Amino acid sequence: MKTALITGISGQDGAYLAQLLLEKGYHVAGMARRCSNPDQARARLRWLGIADEVEILDGDLTDLSSLLRLLTRVRPDEVYNLGAQSFVALSWQQPILTGEVTGMGVFNLLEAVRLSNLPVRFYQASSSEMFGKAQAPLQSETTPFYPRSPYAVAKLAGHWITVNYRESFGLHASSGILFNHESPLRGMEFVTRKITNAVAGIKLGLNQGLELGNLEATRDWGHARDYVKAMWLMMQQDSPGDYVIATGHSVSIRSFCEIAFRHAGLDYRDHVRVNPAFFRPAEVDCLRGDAAKAHQALGWAPQVGLEALAAEMVEADLHRLSRAA
Repeated sequence: MKTALITGISGQDGAYLAQLLLEKGYHVAGMARRCSNPDQARARLRWLGIADEVEILDGDLTDLSSLLRLLTRVRPDEVYNLGAQSFVALSWQQPILTGEVTGMGVFNLLEAVRLSNLPVRFYQASSSEMFGKAQAPLQSETTPFYPRSPYAVAKLAGHWITVNYRESFGLHASSGILFNHESPLRGMEFVTRKITNAVAGIKLGLNQGLELGNLEATRDWGHARDYVKAMWLMMQQDSPGDYVIATGHSVSIRSFCEIAFRHAGLDYRDHVRVNPAFFRPAEVDCLRGDAAKAHQALGWAPQVGLEALAAEMVEADLHRLSRAA
């Protein structure tokens, strides 16, 4: 039986990845920071029905000693670093925290892996936000980076130190440059979930409107369940590498609104208002990924389209709000 350690197991990707690995016969351990509500770390795992199958352990990406102890205890075959301060908008308000957790946290975990001398395969969750002010209409592994937020800068630092440890110390360390990926487990602060939650609330008569920022920004959206499979496939390769994971299709936030509202029989134009307060200090206008390398080397391809993704999210929020009411 293989053992996997997942940092950020309490998040969307951590939960779906844990589910996938359990299905493949892994023992799954998840690292979570201690908080006043310990059940919070298991909320998404409970939603997937796997909370009792995952071992949750205390640790912190900013504390090298805790990471060394965790590796010594778990002795994983694979380490998936999904832990981060991952909300882009918050990174302008908390840039130092974002840099310490999202950036330096990767340095700490890689150094812990190196010092442990364990034959670990390491996965780093890089981000399409690193492309920022995109230097090409279709972004691949060779497209130059141009980060436009403290979050993206921190992710870029984590990405390059992963490359450096791979080349300097021979670690089996890979990065997935994942484009936007969503699901019913997405946090409420993210725009897609903000939209689908509002759609459900409006449909049920619980609220009337939704305020958003730049409706013309475009993103390449896929389903998180598809994307965690790509993470696992990277860890099964004989040689490590970096891979863009994306659908290759990009639509605007306005279009996502139209799709989500239409699923509930609503017209987004009757409910959505633009609030300049939600605009980013430095906008990322358009992201669209070229996942040809992943298609060819990993045999990976997305399975869930945007319409199905939006419908799943709206239905999940309708179900949740109906039960709460």
